[in-house]
Amino acid sequence: MNKNIDPAQNTSNNTSHTKKLTELNAARYTFYLIAATFIARLLIAAYTGLGIGESYYFRGVLNLSLSYFDQPPLFFWLSWLTTKIFGLTNIGLRLPAVLLFAGTSWLLFLITKRLFNAKAGFWAVLMMNLSAVFTIPVATWFQPDAPLMFFWLAATYFMVQLMLPVKDAPQRSRGNVYLQWIIIGICMGLATLSKYHVLFLFVGILIFVSANKNQRHWLRHPGPYLAVLITILFASPILWWNYHNAWVSFAFQGSRAGSDGKFVLHPDWFLRSFIGQACWILPWIWIPVMRQLYKAFKERNNSEAYSFILWTSVLPIVFFTVITLWADLQYHFHWQAPGYLMLFMPLGYAIDQNLNNPEKARSTRRWLRFSASFTIITITFLSLHMVTGFWQWYGPKYIVNRTHLGIDDPTIEGNDYLDIKTRFEKEGWLKNDKVFAGCTRWWLTGKVDWALKGEKPIVCFSYDPRNLAFLVDPGTLKGDDAVLITQNDTTSIYQDVIPFFDKVKRVPDIIVTRNGRPELHLATFYCTNFHLPSVPRKDLPVYYQLMGLPPFGH
Repeated sequence: MNKNIDPAQNTSNNTSHTKKLTELNAARYTFYLIAATFIARLLIAAYTGLGIGESYYFRGVLNLSLSYFDQPPLFFWLSWLTTKIFGLTNIGLRLPAVLLFAGTSWLLFLITKRLFNAKAGFWAVLMMNLSAVFTIPVATWFQPDAPLMFFWLAATYFMVQLMLPVKDAPQRSRGNVYLQWIIIGICMGLATLSKYHVLFLFVGILIFVSANKNQRHWLRHPGPYLAVLITILFASPILWWNYHNAWVSFAFQGSRAGSDGKFVLHPDWFLRSFIGQACWILPWIWIPVMRQLYKAFKERNNSEAYSFILWTSVLPIVFFTVITLWADLQYHFHWQAPGYLMLFMPLGYAIDQNLNNPEKARSTRRWLRFSASFTIITITFLSLHMVTGFWQWYGPKYIVNRTHLGIDDPTIEGNDYLDIKTRFEKEGWLKNDKVFAGCTRWWLTGKVDWALKGEKPIVCFSYDPRNLAFLVDPGTLKGDDAVLITQNDTTSIYQDVIPFFDKVKRVPDIIVTRNGRPELHLATFYCTNFHLPSVPRKDLPVYYQLMGLPPFGH
């Protein structure tokens, strides 16, 4: 294990009252950093709209379940609790993520301090908070990643306590060791209830134990197996739900790792994955992080700390990158995030070393200032634009109009499309029990559902309705009318909607505004008498549901 002590530590400790970061004040500075970013994220969580994924997940909070189609249940359960306190608001849904990421930051500090030193812990937390994928998507959004990261690091913290003890530390009692493994099992169980990525932590720890002779005694110890048993018990809601739903969740996630039809290599997808990960981490942070992955590989036989970091970081990064050679993971560049999370620890130590090196200190300080300035300015700028649209004609909208990309300002997704509810209220649709809402794409269905705050049943007329197919039963809506909404696509109305109604009539578009300015036109249709189509539509889950069958015909 590496316990690195700064040669100047004694001197700096004696002047801890100054602003210089020292071993004595690193924890205090880390706390200040966590507190400041926590407050900033509360404001962002409260005042920016829900994105596509968040809106899509929203109805799961209204329909508590043992598990869900494409995600385990924990983040739904947590947000259900906070919405009971703060209502169906943006902060009500997002508060668990903000709270848990503050905890994640503190755990990262504690683990890095244990493996390296306290100053390294501060820098590790700072760099994680400056990284694009962590500082807002993981730390603020209503998604499963925040609880995953927190419980991933919580399990890691206790494993480090057991496997990499402080030198000359008193030997733990047998009862204490078992207690630690029980806690690890609980943390791993909660991580499993957060996201399926926890499998990589299991395998990584197994490789670490197998690869280090000083750790192999754990293979004979009952503790790890007790932890696995506890984890499985915590995962039982997921298994029970999938057992009663034809294992659709595992089939769906597993299909993402496979090729679609004939096996063909796609170097362009592979390259897209590399570029996407670099952009999500931020290129000037991603490159040093990857250097630490290489260093961990080189030092794996010399340092148990680096070996631990290597095997708990490399698997999700390599797996979700390599499979893009044949699997189209699209823009899910955050799937590698748990691996990068572990690499911030050695990165923090590398920063500490560089700052103590006269030849590297100046360039390192410049890099730190640039990284902090870029993240703070960019987040502030984009958050203000999402809320006010002040950059509308000079930023994304201008670029779109000049380049004829045929898309809307992507930041409009940070708007809650409240004009939808206004239109429903004006037309009397909201209070009419015989009118439901519908869309032809899962992502827009979520935006409409959140705009209406779940007050109307909503149906996704698509071959890919995902979780929505399990949360609303179209069979209870036979004979009702529907308001169908589409964005940039009306052909699906004629292909997938008209067969289910007696009459489909286009009505004036719903115009989504931001700060009083029109931003987006949503094509709107009023559909009369929802029924089973005369010609079977076995490609659409809604057809099976109208037949009284499970959504995917099983």
